[in-house]
Amino acid sequence: MFGRGGVQGMDGKAHRHRKMMFMSLLTEDKIGGLTRLARDIWNRRILQWSRMDQVVLYRQAQEVLTEAVCQWAGVPLDPADVDRRTSELAALFDYAGGIGPNHWWARIARKRNEAWLRGIIEQIRAGTYQPLEDTAAFIVANHRDLDGNLLDAQIAAVELNNILRPTVAVSAYIVQCAHALNEHPVIREQLRDGSPDDLHCFVQEVRRYYPFFPFAGAKVKESFEWHGYHFPSGRKVLLDLYGTNHDPRPWNQPESFRPSRFREWDGNPFTLIPQGGGDHYQNHRCPGEWIAIEQMKAATDVLVNRCSYEIPEQDLQIAIDRLPAIPADHFAMTNIQLLREVR
Repeated sequence: MFGRGGVQGMDGKAHRHRKMMFMSLLTEDKIGGLTRLARDIWNRRILQWSRMDQVVLYRQAQEVLTEAVCQWAGVPLDPADVDRRTSELAALFDYAGGIGPNHWWARIARKRNEAWLRGIIEQIRAGTYQPLEDTAAFIVANHRDLDGNLLDAQIAAVELNNILRPTVAVSAYIVQCAHALNEHPVIREQLRDGSPDDLHCFVQEVRRYYPFFPFAGAKVKESFEWHGYHFPSGRKVLLDLYGTNHDPRPWNQPESFRPSRFREWDGNPFTLIPQGGGDHYQNHRCPGEWIAIEQMKAATDVLVNRCSYEIPEQDLQIAIDRLPAIPADHFAMTNIQLLREVR
């Protein structure tokens, strides 16, 4: 899922230096720009959906996010290539836990995806393609390591992918938002023209309540003792993301879907950890969660306030035996009508 040579596999000063490249891309203004692009695309999509018998939200959200993040990141994407690039990007997380044919398709998709992005990096460095200087493509192509050297073009492609892939993966969270709205019609009504705080609390509860990826892996760097357990150097360990988000000690009635809990949440970076724990700047917590939150808000607003739809008979049970965990039928929708444009 991550690719070889990317920031996720680094540690210490080198990790912090590479991480700062990503943090420079994730300011409030830049994230707002990505959200505005996505909202424009949602508008166009809803008009298309109104002329279709049925759409599958998971795939539609993937395409919306692929279009939006490529434009935002300065990655050229021909409209004719949206379907292919979406499928390649989605394979990197949709089949991350797969075996057999799905696993091999994901490997092929990774190679194709990195070759595409490596070509863009090389064009930027050669001066044959000039994206805006504040875009991810330009910043990654010109990033230098601690020794002052440009990143190897292949590693730069991996890091540019680490902007695109996680953004497209938010499609799973968007489907989980739709599932929660269907399961809790009272909450849906509360969100209809509700406050920004209502929307934020809802999105945070979706991130806490629903399974996405169950754990994160790491390797012990230096031996230590913790709560009577010995962790020897080199031992592979797993951080239980889902279990921590459902721990009854910090979360009262964790198996209840209750967005209001986030009105009093203290912001502890070690209790809500769907995308890793700790500090974004110093640790391996994914800074892309800020993008995830804003994209989930935008999509939830679309589903609640900007369109109406019906949910045909289908299997809406969350398939916890797949990664990421989403409804088995990927949330099909029918009779979609635009109520008003996404603002």
